[in-house]
Amino acid sequence: MPAAVRTKCEDLLIDVIGLCLVARRTDYVRSALQGWDDDGPCTAIGHARTLSAAGAAFVNGTAAHGEDFDDTFEGGPVHAGAVIVPAVLAACERHNPDGRAALGGIAVGAEIMCRLSTVAPTLTHKAGFHPTAVFGTMGAAAGVAAALKLGAHEIVDALGIAGSMASGVIEYLAEGAWTKRMHAGWAAQSGLRAALLARAGFSGPRTVFEGTHGLFRAFANTTEGNYEALTGDFGVRWVIETLAFKPYPCGTMTHPYIDCARRLGAKLKAEDVVEMVCEVGEGTVHRLWEPLAAKQAPPNGYAAKFSTPYCIAAGFLRGNVGLGDFTDDAVRDPAVRALAAKVRYEIDPQNPYPKNFTGHIRATLRDGRVVEERQPHMRGGAHEPLTRGDIMQKFLLNARHGGWDHARAKTALAQIAKLYDGGIDLSSLRE
Repeated sequence: MPAAVRTKCEDLLIDVIGLCLVARRTDYVRSALQGWDDDGPCTAIGHARTLSAAGAAFVNGTAAHGEDFDDTFEGGPVHAGAVIVPAVLAACERHNPDGRAALGGIAVGAEIMCRLSTVAPTLTHKAGFHPTAVFGTMGAAAGVAAALKLGAHEIVDALGIAGSMASGVIEYLAEGAWTKRMHAGWAAQSGLRAALLARAGFSGPRTVFEGTHGLFRAFANTTEGNYEALTGDFGVRWVIETLAFKPYPCGTMTHPYIDCARRLGAKLKAEDVVEMVCEVGEGTVHRLWEPLAAKQAPPNGYAAKFSTPYCIAAGFLRGNVGLGDFTDDAVRDPAVRALAAKVRYEIDPQNPYPKNFTGHIRATLRDGRVVEERQPHMRGGAHEPLTRGDIMQKFLLNARHGGWDHARAKTALAQIAKLYDGGIDLSSLRE
């Protein structure tokens, strides 16, 4: 494994555990924990109660993805860490508590999940499905299979089985419902179950990806994908080296627009703005811009995470966008809503989405001036990655937000740093 891949897997571990802590006292995590009724030996991070491996994968995956603050693969886009890390940690804690096995499983699972998202880019979203949920199930099956040392035939069966467990519709966009939050957890536990079934001899179709009735036909309405993107240089080039870590807790494609808005807000007054027009990639419109009136006035804090007009207005007026900007009270701020109502979009046919996430705002002012800001890439991504120090600081802030004091969070960081080189013991991460 190249050093850069191990480093990325270390970053994923730190980030995902911190995200589980930041969400541990939320209502949706409480519901996820209460709704899973099979106890066992595995750790739900930040909680005293222990669960079955599948239960721990589900709760931790839901928590890690719940605030939409988790990593993103820009070519997909998919969120790998929130699916793969909980699935592999739970499998290893229960069945093979070896840190090196977990490292290998997380690397393989994340790599396969990200590569799958590039076989038929944007088509899964267009068909109404969440790529993280669909491809995450497959990646989790592969990652758990690798961590548990399944043989080649068993891995084929695990992937074949996982194809019938993949799911995740994006209708949560309609009113900010919680279902997107559970997509990562559901994919994590589904992939884990698929691998265990395969290990026990259950068979699955070998043509699960490219078949007439396979994964891409079902979730992308095609069998004509670029399968070379999945298999061509697998194991030689690692695409997960470019995984992006988020500086803002909201939809990834809004981030460059927030950066533009913050720069505009530092030199303009909201009352002087007549309108703000953004050039956008066509593939982002149905999730982040339409219906425009609803995006300009999101019904709750969670819906606001997927509203570019709201995120722009919040960044412009508040100078930053953090966890506190996605409460139900925060999104009802009259000043933010008034500015968000002035934000609209134009589709740019040359926009490089999904290969690169860019930002642009053209503000027209009352005195007739036009002021523009552009962001050529996502901060935290391949062009401007967060450092290990940035990711550790994010962990400490998330742990504090979740109710852990600085001393306990620092101790947890030290233990996480040793996890891949020793045994998998997550008991110190319980409440």
